[in-house]
Amino acid sequence: MKKSININAQPNSSQNNLTGGWRTFKPIIDKNKCIGCGRCSLVCPESTINMIKVKNKLKADVNYDYCKGCGLCAQECPVGAITMERDEK
Repeated sequence: MKKSININAQPNSSQNNLTGGWRTFKPIIDKNKCIGCGRCSLVCPESTINMIKVKNKLKADVNYDYCKGCGLCAQECPVGAITMERDEK
C-alpha cells in the first residue's frame, strides 16, 4: 500500500519561510484611519498582521517578510484603512 503525502500548506505556514518576496500587491495601512478593531489580523491566513500599540491605541501592522498580498485584510477593514498597492521590487 502506498503512503499518501500531504502537499497542502497549513495556515500560518509562511512563518517558516520568507514568502513575501513573490507577492504582486501589498497592504498599506493608514494608521490615522485604523480604528484598531483587529478584523484584518483575524482574517489574515498567514497571521502576518499584528495589532501594536501606537500612542496607547491599537493599530494594525504588517510583517512584509511573510505577507503574500492576498488582500483579505483590505476587504475586511470596515473603515477602508487598508489599501492594496502594487509591490515594486
